[in-house]
Amino acid sequence: MTSDQSGQDRPVLAPQTFRRALDKSHEAKAKVEVVANELTSANDAVKAKIAKGVTSLPVHEALADSEGVEVKVQDVAGDLHEVTDTLSQGIEDLKGVESALKRSRKALIESEAALALSQRGEHKAKFDGMHDPRTGLPNRTLFDDRLAQAISLAERHGWTLAVMFLDLDRFKTINDTHGHAAGDRVLEEIARRLNGHCRDEDTVCRNGGDEFLYLLMNPQGRENIERVASMVLANLGAPIDMDDLQLNITPSIGIALYPEHGGTVEQLIDRADIAMYQAKRAASGFAIFDDASRG
Repeated sequence: MTSDQSGQDRPVLAPQTFRRALDKSHEAKAKVEVVANELTSANDAVKAKIAKGVTSLPVHEALADSEGVEVKVQDVAGDLHEVTDTLSQGIEDLKGVESALKRSRKALIESEAALALSQRGEHKAKFDGMHDPRTGLPNRTLFDDRLAQAISLAERHGWTLAVMFLDLDRFKTINDTHGHAAGDRVLEEIARRLNGHCRDEDTVCRNGGDEFLYLLMNPQGRENIERVASMVLANLGAPIDMDDLQLNITPSIGIALYPEHGGTVEQLIDRADIAMYQAKRAASGFAIFDDASRG
């Protein structure tokens, strides 16, 4: 439906209406050709009579010819007027349809833009809810979820897992001596190094404060776990250049293994935390959980 100038709806012409108009136009064309032929014939007849010396024609013949042609011309004119009206209405309807299509396209573009903006906002909100705002690392909620999934996979495939609990030694001294801004930059650098070190299938998270968690998927034995822990210690222990300062950070790492030390998220993290304190007391850099060594 389209609206005319009065605001009232009128139906949009269907394709068959245009076909009828075209057919009518063809009929009108045929009639025009007939009239033209008749006029030509009448003109030729007049010329022939004049050529024979006839200088006057009977009035009734002239009138009859004139009236017959006039009727046909009017008939053709009526057909052409009908065709013109139909096509004019169709053109106006087409203009209305095109205008409506333009408005629809514009509305569609605006809707798509609003949807994309909403999706970006939803994605950002979801990301923010699962990541630490300071370091950009996964937060504890996301880590727990990934560890739970890892436990399910490990149980199904007979894998081992290692959970490393990292704590930065004497981090409070950095905040107290150089300010919290310096402490934040240290955390960001530690996060960058940890994130660059871990494999795609592993997960590093900030647990809060100066604590981090590191999940190793199927690390293939204690020897390899100890090798990874030593590499992390060396990586994080390298000096951090900060303006005119050069800070040295030493972490302590506690390690718990699945399934040896626990079969749940809580058990593995708790025992990795205990092992971290064992490493601090022994000043050994890292320690694998040993229940006999609890103190």
